[in-house]
Amino acid sequence: MNLTNIFTIFKRELRYNINSSVAYIIIVVFLLISSWTFTNLLFLFNIVSIRPIFETSIPQLIYPPIPLLLVIFIPAITMRTFSEEMKSGSIELLLTKPISDYEIIVGKYLSALAITLFALAPTIVYVFSLYFMGSPEIGIIISTYIGIILLSGFYIGLGILISSLSEHQVVSFIISFLLMFVLFLLNLEWLLTKMPNFLVNIFEYLGPNFHFSNIARGVIDSRNVIYLLSGTVISVMLTRVSLERRKW
Repeated sequence: MNLTNIFTIFKRELRYNINSSVAYIIIVVFLLISSWTFTNLLFLFNIVSIRPIFETSIPQLIYPPIPLLLVIFIPAITMRTFSEEMKSGSIELLLTKPISDYEIIVGKYLSALAITLFALAPTIVYVFSLYFMGSPEIGIIISTYIGIILLSGFYIGLGILISSLSEHQVVSFIISFLLMFVLFLLNLEWLLTKMPNFLVNIFEYLGPNFHFSNIARGVIDSRNVIYLLSGTVISVMLTRVSLERRKW
């Protein structure tokens, strides 16, 4: 792959998002909800008065809503990735240029990831505010952000894949959201308790939130990282297959 071509696509997509009011609205809504959740969790757990819990479990108290927010946020970011170009017909022109399918996909993927990281960056303020109340374990906080980034990359891959299958942005959003929400539900405790024991481990492993939760606890097991990265790679490969079909 040619890095120059990837960077060209990346800049093109990023410029579009920066000039789009929709992206800013999505980011603001994401930050408002995450801020509201953060404030309510601080109040709910009364962190100042239960310092031992604060020092050991703060990522588990503060960041659980983020995986669910990503299920809504990322489909909104990725829905136009290919759908808009397919509807306008510009995808055919793009595919005829001396740029490989993978370069197009990776450029668009990195742009969506950059927007996601931009939306996540202000949440670091939460971490700084916690240092005024105690001494949160920095290692767990770092591992939590690593997990969030890997989970975001996993969902972005799925979102781009779905966008390459439909020329309607709303359809892409709905299908992406439903797919990610189903994957999110696989790790809900109330659902797992109603399943036969032999299915529990299978559903846990298939759910990306299970792997994120392990990483967020400071357990950066290679199996969890491989699951999220391999899911991303598979989505990129399937997106390439989807684009290839349009050439025939």
